Amino acid sequence: MGAVTYPDDRVVNFISENMVPLRIQFDAKPFAGDFNIKWTPTIITLDSEGNEHHRTIGFLAPEELIPSLLLGMAKVHFDADKFDDALTSLGKILSDYPNSDSAPEAIYLRGVSLYKSTDDPKPLKEAYEKLRDEYPKSEWTKRAYPYRLL
Repeated sequence: MGAVTYPDDRVVNFISENMVPLRIQFDAKPFAGDFNIKWTPTIITLDSEGNEHHRTIGFLAPEELIPSLLLGMAKVHFDADKFDDALTSLGKILSDYPNSDSAPEAIYLRGVSLYKSTDDPKPLKEAYEKLRDEYPKSEWTKRAYPYRLL
């Protein structure tokens, strides 16, 4: 990723504007052990307390890394019950990176975030229907399957 993804201007700008990057060698002690890094590249999204919310392992092209980082940001907000902030990050994935591997999970998490912020189950069913129509083979479609009954 050091030769292709990290030098990409889109990635540089995104990380500069949204993240505090820290690069650690896979064998650096104690961090590699603390974060259970077994393979590189491993990208971990942490909150300000150092709690992990999202992890990717292996190469990602720029058009996949940015939505993966957005998904990590959304999960940080979601886990803190900041659903409006989570929805902002998820919306960016769905508007700017609808064909990314992160999109199905973003649809799922968007439905859950809307439900948790409104107590209205309708977004859960809508998430399932969108996943069924656009990503029928996704694991997230399978996870949303029970919502079809709402």
